[in-house]
Amino acid sequence: MSSSTPVAPTKDKLNILSFSGKNKILHLGWMAFFLTFFVWFNHAPFLSAIGETLNLSKDQVKTLLILNVALTIPARVIIGMLTDRFGPRIVYTAILSIGAIPCFTFAFAQDYNTLALSRFLLGFVGAGFVVGIRLMSDWFPTSELGTAEGIYGGWGNFGSAAAALLLPTVAIGAAAVFGGDEGWRYATAMSGVVMALYSIIFYRMARNTPKGATYFKPKKSGAMMVTSTGDFWLMMAFKLPMYLALALLAWKLSPSGVSLLSQSSVTMVYIGLAVLYVYEFISSYRFNKEVFTTPVPAAHRYDFKQVGILNILYFATFGSELAVVSMLPLFYQETFSLSIVMAGVLASSYAFMNLMSRPGGGWLSDKFGRKITLLILTAGLAVGYLLMGFLDSTWPLSLALLITMFCSFFVQAGEGAVFAVIPLIKRSMTGQFAGMTGAYGNVGSVVYLTVLSLVSYQVFFFVIAATAVVGFFALFLLKEPEGVIIEEMPDGSFAEIQVSHR
Repeated sequence: MSSSTPVAPTKDKLNILSFSGKNKILHLGWMAFFLTFFVWFNHAPFLSAIGETLNLSKDQVKTLLILNVALTIPARVIIGMLTDRFGPRIVYTAILSIGAIPCFTFAFAQDYNTLALSRFLLGFVGAGFVVGIRLMSDWFPTSELGTAEGIYGGWGNFGSAAAALLLPTVAIGAAAVFGGDEGWRYATAMSGVVMALYSIIFYRMARNTPKGATYFKPKKSGAMMVTSTGDFWLMMAFKLPMYLALALLAWKLSPSGVSLLSQSSVTMVYIGLAVLYVYEFISSYRFNKEVFTTPVPAAHRYDFKQVGILNILYFATFGSELAVVSMLPLFYQETFSLSIVMAGVLASSYAFMNLMSRPGGGWLSDKFGRKITLLILTAGLAVGYLLMGFLDSTWPLSLALLITMFCSFFVQAGEGAVFAVIPLIKRSMTGQFAGMTGAYGNVGSVVYLTVLSLVSYQVFFFVIAATAVVGFFALFLLKEPEGVIIEEMPDGSFAEIQVSHR
């Protein structure tokens, strides 16, 4: 068995003040993720202004929030597979450049249909996250991986807070220069220009792996590989909620919701989703049919249950973050009678915590262990959302802000701790695991935002707290990664990758 190692040498330590070696890749990665989030949530501070410009109902505005996260469900799975196949450099460049197109069509939309379609397509840029997870896993050793991915995810996620902080000011400036009261159009279009320009920088400066290192690819491509019959059935069970979330979106767009689609069109969507699931089931069975007849060698084996538990946790953590980031400016504006700019500034406090909390979750996971860290953080986020459920106009604004930041810490630190585990399951499939778990974050956001469209803000926060409790109990089934991961090299030999949380 070969003892070669596919990760970067540890001579150059993780140093956020450095812009060389693997630290350069870290900075290039989080900046790419930052810009995708900046564009993905460039609408959040302008929801009331957009509604006034196009005469939208409150239900139509809330539907935009659901549409914004819907496409990311299948996109993250597909992008994860493409990343494992073609490498992060090409895939991230494509997301950054192509994603600017629906940004422009959204910015200058003249009717609700164009606005809604553009917002739906913009969900594509939300898939960029999984690309960076694979990129970090190939540049950093396991002793630094949680911290590196926490910095990547946390600083990148801050893009949504930056959008809430900066874009209203840009919109005011644009309105002063160009006149009129539609400065939001110029502000959102500007974000797309910046992202497209950065795609050129990323392509020219990024590398998939350190020089001389092996870029591991799945032994087979085309579907997710499992290594036992039980894992096959579990995988297919976990794929079903992704289709159900899209069906939920279709219902919201039906005459029972905002009437964007006719009932016959919605019925066709339901049938199409059912057919796609059956097709994926058949394709996955053909791809993995050997496991039903031949035992999988130990070198290729992994436990899919680990992925499933992380899916549940990310549903509650990142799913709730996407939902809350989308609605929080409006919540502050309506609950405390604030201006758009002030509501955006206060709401940005939730995403602002990403700068430290998500890297902190990765660091805690590296330092004290993956499982115990996740248990503590998941319990904390359940308490945080329970407290947010009690907020109303009678509360002091300062205390509401403090509770928001308290909740945000546990949510985002939990996200960092979740993705500190992903690459330690099976490195060659990191992109696919990250894609599926990332997609579950979007499934969570679709579910939560649909709940929000039907209930009060308070009930919305209580529902999130309840799902966090489910994730807490699921964690007791998680196995602490330890020992070594065995990966097959391109020449047929095997490499041992040491796994340790210390």
